[in-house]
Amino acid sequence: MDHRPPIVLVHGAWGGAWIWRRVLGPLRAAGHEVHAVTLTGDGERAHLRRPDIGLATHVADVVGLIEAEELQGCVLVGHSYGGIVITAAAEAILTQGQAGVLRGLVYVDAAVPEPGDSWSSGHAPQTLAQREALAAAHDNALPPADPALFGLAGADRDWLLRRQVPHPFGMYCEPVQFSAERLAMLPRLFVDCTSPALATIDASRRRVRAQPGWRVVEIATGHCPMVSRPDELVRRLLDFAGGR
Repeated sequence: MDHRPPIVLVHGAWGGAWIWRRVLGPLRAAGHEVHAVTLTGDGERAHLRRPDIGLATHVADVVGLIEAEELQGCVLVGHSYGGIVITAAAEAILTQGQAGVLRGLVYVDAAVPEPGDSWSSGHAPQTLAQREALAAAHDNALPPADPALFGLAGADRDWLLRRQVPHPFGMYCEPVQFSAERLAMLPRLFVDCTSPALATIDASRRRVRAQPGWRVVEIATGHCPMVSRPDELVRRLLDFAGGR
């Protein structure tokens, strides 16, 4: 019997499980068990936001879902900041000797760190200073960006504007420690969103093209392909996960 691996979706800053709505049905229709995580302090869990939330909290959100659902051989997908989270979550899982839990990692226009990097690594000094000032003025939370920066307009832009919430900021400069050699043993896909290309992802774009072992695909859309090009993103995820 054909086994379709479970897929776990991890959103980026200001998001929630809701942002994956347009891809859930098609992925499930292709035979995959699909789970979308909402990180603590975001989405419908915004009421849990507090100044001391750090990367460990969000890693626990992801690992906790995988453990509670008893998933095996899953594909872990991270968008934007979610790339930091899935990297740290994969390290936590592999460190526990549970290699069978993971089948592969997908970075959707996401941060791809080196050991010791943080979410802020690779951001221009002016971006870093601006975000730190904004978070300091908003109880250590980063107010949402205008979705127009992600190439969204009209009803799509309005949808994000209604749903985005401030994102916990404690992990912005928090380094993530992991074994690059251990993670390199997993198949890894980078989905590069090129039109418009978000500048804060530039370092990751260069990195995955310079390092061996990466599969890189491009989608001619902005930073949120699960909103602007869901069919294309589904196709790329199914190709990687062996769904077709």
